[in-house]
Amino acid sequence: MAVTSIDINPEELKKAKKLAGTTSNRETVDLALRTLIAVRRQPAAVERIIGRRFEADQIDAPTIDPEAR
Repeated sequence: MAVTSIDINPEELKKAKKLAGTTSNRETVDLALRTLIAVRRQPAAVERIIGRRFEADQIDAPTIDPEAR
Protein backbone atom coordinates (compact mmCIF):
# COMPACT_ATOMS: atom_id res chain seq x y z
CA MET A 1 0.00 0.00 0.00
CA ALA A 2 1.30 3.44 -0.87
CA VAL A 3 1.94 6.05 1.78
CA THR A 4 0.42 9.39 0.83
CA SER A 5 0.52 12.67 2.68
CA ILE A 6 -2.58 14.85 2.32
CA ASP A 7 -4.00 17.87 4.09
CA ILE A 8 -7.42 17.15 5.57
CA ASN A 9 -9.67 19.63 7.33
CA PRO A 10 -9.53 18.44 10.96
CA GLU A 11 -13.13 19.44 11.71
CA GLU A 12 -14.44 17.55 8.67
CA LEU A 13 -12.35 14.52 9.62
CA LYS A 14 -13.73 14.66 13.16
CA LYS A 15 -17.31 14.80 11.82
CA ALA A 16 -16.64 11.96 9.38
CA LYS A 17 -15.17 9.79 12.15
CA LYS A 18 -18.24 10.38 14.30
CA LEU A 19 -20.66 9.63 11.45
CA ALA A 20 -18.76 6.53 10.36
CA GLY A 21 -18.10 5.24 13.85
CA THR A 22 -14.41 4.89 13.05
CA THR A 23 -11.56 5.54 15.45
CA SER A 24 -8.54 6.20 13.26
CA ASN A 25 -7.91 8.70 10.49
CA ARG A 26 -6.78 5.94 8.17
CA GLU A 27 -9.90 3.84 8.77
CA THR A 28 -12.06 6.93 8.14
CA VAL A 29 -10.34 7.84 4.88
CA ASP A 30 -10.39 4.20 3.68
CA LEU A 31 -14.13 3.97 4.37
CA ALA A 32 -14.75 7.31 2.67
CA LEU A 33 -12.91 6.16 -0.46
CA ARG A 34 -14.74 2.81 -0.58
CA THR A 35 -18.07 4.57 -0.07
CA LEU A 36 -17.38 7.08 -2.84
CA ILE A 37 -16.46 4.30 -5.25
CA ALA A 38 -19.59 2.29 -4.38
CA VAL A 39 -21.89 5.31 -4.72
CA ARG A 40 -20.44 6.29 -8.08
CA ARG A 41 -20.81 2.70 -9.37
CA GLN A 42 -24.45 2.37 -8.29
CA PRO A 43 -26.06 4.00 -11.34
CA ALA A 44 -24.23 1.63 -13.69
CA ALA A 45 -25.24 -1.37 -11.57
CA VAL A 46 -28.89 -0.27 -11.55
CA GLU A 47 -28.83 0.16 -15.32
CA ARG A 48 -27.44 -3.38 -15.72
CA ILE A 49 -30.20 -4.75 -13.47
CA ILE A 50 -32.92 -2.83 -15.33
CA GLY A 51 -31.57 -3.98 -18.67
CA ARG A 52 -31.46 -7.66 -17.72
CA ARG A 53 -33.79 -9.94 -19.61
CA PHE A 54 -35.12 -13.16 -18.15
CA GLU A 55 -36.16 -16.38 -19.80
CA ALA A 56 -39.77 -17.43 -19.27
CA ASP A 57 -38.77 -20.27 -16.94
CA GLN A 58 -36.85 -17.84 -14.73
CA ILE A 59 -39.73 -15.48 -14.08
CA ASP A 60 -41.82 -17.82 -11.96
CA ALA A 61 -38.92 -19.93 -10.69
CA PRO A 62 -39.27 -21.10 -7.09
CA THR A 63 -37.24 -19.26 -4.49
CA ILE A 64 -34.77 -21.05 -2.27
CA ASP A 65 -34.92 -20.36 1.45
CA PRO A 66 -31.31 -19.85 2.61
CA GLU A 67 -32.28 -21.02 6.11
CA ALA A 68 -33.41 -24.39 4.71
CA ARG A 69 -29.89 -25.31 3.62
